Amino acid sequence: MRYPAQFKAAEEGGFVVTFPDIPEAITQGEDEEDARLHAADVLESVIDGYIEDGIPIPAPSKLKHGQHLVELPASYAAKVLLLNEMRTQKIRPADLARRLRVTPQEITRLIDIRHTSRIDGIATALKALGKTMEIRAV
Repeated sequence: MRYPAQFKAAEEGGFVVTFPDIPEAITQGEDEEDARLHAADVLESVIDGYIEDGIPIPAPSKLKHGQHLVELPASYAAKVLLLNEMRTQKIRPADLARRLRVTPQEITRLIDIRHTSRIDGIATALKALGKTMEIRAV
């Protein structure tokens, strides 16, 4: 998942970064490289807040002229997709645990953004929801 970001020169120097798809994600950096590092951090932080508040995470829009892409880590993005699909289908963690014949604690860890999970577990959970995970190198 790569989100488009707008990098604008700030009056006081450096760059201010905003995300059209995640309006709460705003940061800045002393130069473009510093702004890019802060952009990845703020994007993850705001998405964490969305998850805690039960807000669906919007899919990234298409890149427009003058925008830059900021990428979420692969495991993080996979969990976001799983959480969104669970929300869409109105599947609670306990329901998914029953479908997968695992303990609810395993699903809690699987959907915890901060917990390291094997990608296979996320793919299995998505399959239980009728979805297939595709991974490609481009």
